[in-house]
Amino acid sequence: MPATYLKKSTEEDLPEILNIIHSAIGYLAEQGIDQWQHGYPADEDLKQDIKDGINYVLITDGKIAGTATIHQGIDPNYLNIEDGDWINGSEAHYAAIHRVAISNQFRGQHLSEKLVSSLITVSRVLGFKDIRIDTHPENKGMQHVITTNGFEKRGIIHMRENGHPWTARYAYQLLTK
Repeated sequence: MPATYLKKSTEEDLPEILNIIHSAIGYLAEQGIDQWQHGYPADEDLKQDIKDGINYVLITDGKIAGTATIHQGIDPNYLNIEDGDWINGSEAHYAAIHRVAISNQFRGQHLSEKLVSSLITVSRVLGFKDIRIDTHPENKGMQHVITTNGFEKRGIIHMRENGHPWTARYAYQLLTK
C-alpha cells in the first residue's frame, strides 16, 4: 500500500499542479460541466497560491496525485448566499477549500475523498472550525466527495470566472469541534 499524505506545495511542484488543473479543466468539459471553462483557475492564481503558502498537494507513492488550496479568511464570493444561509454568518472566521483536482493518472482511486479529508485536518490545525467549499450544480462527483466528508449544503453562491457571467455554485459548510 503506497503512502498517501498531504504537503504544502513548493514552486518545484508547479508544473505538475498546472498539468493536473489543465487536465481537470478538460475532464469537466468532456462531461459537459461548465465549471472552470472560462479561464479560471488561471496559471497565475496557482502560482500565487504557492507563493502565499496556501496550496497543498496530495502525495501518493511519491507522486503528486492531487492539488487544492485553502483560502483563509473571508472569501468575497461567499458573502452573498441564496436559498439558505451560513451557520455563523457570512463574515465568520472560516477557511474555504478551492481548486480541488486529482491527476488523471490517479482518477478512480477515491483520492478526492482523502484529499478533502486531509484539507479539513489542515484547516482545523490552522485554527478553523468552520470550513466551506462550493461546486458546480452539475458536478455530481465533487458533490459526492463533499457530502461524504461531512459537509452540508447551505445554499447557492455565485462565482464569476474572468468576466464570464455569474454562475451558480452549490455552497457547503462543515463545522468541526
